[in-house]
Amino acid sequence: MARKDSLLRLHSRLVARRDALRKALNGDMDSFREFAKLNTVGDNVDAAVDTANDEISSQLVEIESRELGQIEHALQRIVEGNYGKCEYCNGKIAEARLNALPYTNSCIDCQRENERNGQAFGSGVDDHRWAKIYDKPSDDHDHDSEINLSDFEMDLSESGR
Repeated sequence: MARKDSLLRLHSRLVARRDALRKALNGDMDSFREFAKLNTVGDNVDAAVDTANDEISSQLVEIESRELGQIEHALQRIVEGNYGKCEYCNGKIAEARLNALPYTNSCIDCQRENERNGQAFGSGVDDHRWAKIYDKPSDDHDHDSEINLSDFEMDLSESGR
C-alpha cells in the first residue's frame, strides 16, 4: 500500500508541474507575440540586448518544453502501468530517484551509461543524426588536410537568409 500511496503523490506532483509548465509556456508564447508586435528598436545596444533576451527566453522555453514532454511521457507510463520501470533494462527504478526526479524513465545505472555514451537525458530513442558525421581517413598522416575555402559557396544576400 505504501508504494500505491507514493505513486499517487508522484502522480499529483507530475500533474501539478505539468499544469504549471503549460501555464508558463503559454505566458511565454503570449509575451513573444506581444513583443513581436511592438518591434521597436532604439539603437544597436538595445537591439543586442533584445536579441540576447530573446535567445535566453527561447532556451528556457525549449528546456521547459522538454520537461513537459518528459512529464507527459511519465503520466502515460502511469496509465500503462509501466511507471517505475527502467525503459532500458526493465529493472525497477529506485523510489528515491523517482522522488527526486518523478519523470525519469531510467534507473541510475542506465542513466549513467547513457550519459557516458552521449545520449540525451531522458531520450528513449537513439539519435542517429550524428552517425553521418565521421572523420575522413587521411592517406597522408604527416600533414593536415588542406581546406580550400573557395570550395564553399556562401549566399550572403538577404534572400539567402
